[in-house]
Amino acid sequence: MSDIPGGPMANRPVHFIWVLDCSYSMQGEKIARLNYAIREAIPEMRSVAHDNPAAQLLLRTVTFSTTAQWHHQNPIPVDDFTWQDVQVDGMTNLGEALHLVARELQTPPMPQRALKPVLALVSDGVPTDDWRAGLKAVDATPWGRKAVRVAVAVGADADRGVLQEFLGNPELQPLDANSPKQLAAAIRWASTAAVKAASQPVLGDGSDRTLTMAKPYAPPVLDDDDDDDDDVW
Repeated sequence: MSDIPGGPMANRPVHFIWVLDCSYSMQGEKIARLNYAIREAIPEMRSVAHDNPAAQLLLRTVTFSTTAQWHHQNPIPVDDFTWQDVQVDGMTNLGEALHLVARELQTPPMPQRALKPVLALVSDGVPTDDWRAGLKAVDATPWGRKAVRVAVAVGADADRGVLQEFLGNPELQPLDANSPKQLAAAIRWASTAAVKAASQPVLGDGSDRTLTMAKPYAPPVLDDDDDDDDDVW
C-alpha cells in the first residue's frame, strides 16, 4: 500500500458504500424518506465528482435487516447510477453487513492504487447481532482503516454509541436526523462532503481513518425549526 500517496492522481477510484438499516423499525415514513433523500442526493454526488476529475466516484449499497445483503454489489460509476428503493424486513444485523463490507475492502478486490473509500452508515435502532466483530473486520483491512466514515442516526431511538464507535474518531459525532427534513439534510451532506474529503490524497501513513473529515468537512448542525430547506445545506 506504500504506493498510494505518490504517483499520478488521474482516474483513481473513490469507492462510496452506503450501509443502510432496513429493519422493521425503519418502516413507513423513515424508509420512504431515506429512499427519497438518497435518490435526490445522486445529482449532487455527480456534481462533486465532476468537480474532482482526479477521482472516479463508484457507488455501492449494502442493506441489513434479519440478514445483510448487497443492494448494489458491483461498483457503479456515479454517472451510471440509478437508485433502486430499499424495503424493510426484520431485525438489525449490522455486524453481518460490516463483514460484507470488510470483504470488499481487501486488496483484491480493492485496487492497490485508489483514493480513500467512503463508508456511510444510516441506522435508526440497536444492532441485534455481534456488530463489534463486524467493525473489527473492517478495521483489520488497510482500506477500512483509511476510509472516510460518516454516520446518520435516524430518530431518537438510534444507538448513537454504536454509530460513534463506527466513526472511530472522538472529534466526530453522528448526524442526528429526527425529522424528514433533517434526514434529507444529513444524506445530502454525507454524500457530498465525504466524497470531497475522500478525493484528497492520503497523507502520512494512512493510520488515521478519518484524516480529512475535520473542518471544513465537519458535520453541520441540522436545525429542524427553520422553514427554509436551503439553510440546512
